[in-house]
Amino acid sequence: MPTSRLIFVSGKGGTGKSAVAAATAIDFARRGLRVLAIDMLGQTGLAAHLRSPGLGYDPTEVRPGLFAMAMNRSDALDEYLKTQLHIPQGAPTGQISAALAVLADTAPGVREIISIGKPVAEARTHSWDVVVVDAPSLGQFQSYLRAPRIIAELVPTGNVRRLASGLEARLRDEEVTSIHLITTPAELPTLETTEAIATIHDERLAPEPKVFFNRVLEDSGLVVSDLKKLGDGSLRDASTLQLDLETEQSHWLNELDHATTLPYLFGVFTPGEIAEQLADRIDSAT
Repeated sequence: MPTSRLIFVSGKGGTGKSAVAAATAIDFARRGLRVLAIDMLGQTGLAAHLRSPGLGYDPTEVRPGLFAMAMNRSDALDEYLKTQLHIPQGAPTGQISAALAVLADTAPGVREIISIGKPVAEARTHSWDVVVVDAPSLGQFQSYLRAPRIIAELVPTGNVRRLASGLEARLRDEEVTSIHLITTPAELPTLETTEAIATIHDERLAPEPKVFFNRVLEDSGLVVSDLKKLGDGSLRDASTLQLDLETEQSHWLNELDHATTLPYLFGVFTPGEIAEQLADRIDSAT
């Protein structure tokens, strides 16, 4: 059984966070756990990596033990009204949902708390051994983590404040929630990841994140003296580029403590194949 029931996977755009989120969910399912994977933005990346033609709001089993869904804020609003405000199933909620949808688009924190509340609620149902969330990229994800505190500060009393405070407490509980930040061994994603870690720590938004370096080149074993033996030509040029890339990635790998490294996969792979291969390597980190 994993220590944390709820895992948010975020990172700078283009670092492969959807692939790693899918791989994490696949790894847990391979171990016989009942897993829910959530695409928090309702896009297509997680679905493609899970070999699904598309995901809806209702969880669908995409492989044995692994279910997946995509967030939809209007459905989440409707669900909130029926579960938190105790509106009977089948009762019309269109007018209330429409009014709250306007509020969600204008009031600070409301849109984000509705979205992040769904994964937390799923983790509380005990229907799943673990919930893996393909979260937004770094900046937006931090605003999602801040949302419960913003709501709690805006609303002085009542059920809304109680729910927001409870959500904030669960997001900060290391026995409930963990944060996996995906980066690549290059300057910009590493620096942005470092800043995100500092913000999460300083503002006490969540437990200390784990860092995953993705798309890491395997060590070729080349040294500079080898280049002199290659003469001029394309082989030497390629070898020089390889060494330069290895030197750069070594520098950035040393800049951040990290849970694991995941390989750069060369060749023609479908998103589903990428997720499966990353799942082969991710076990020790999760």
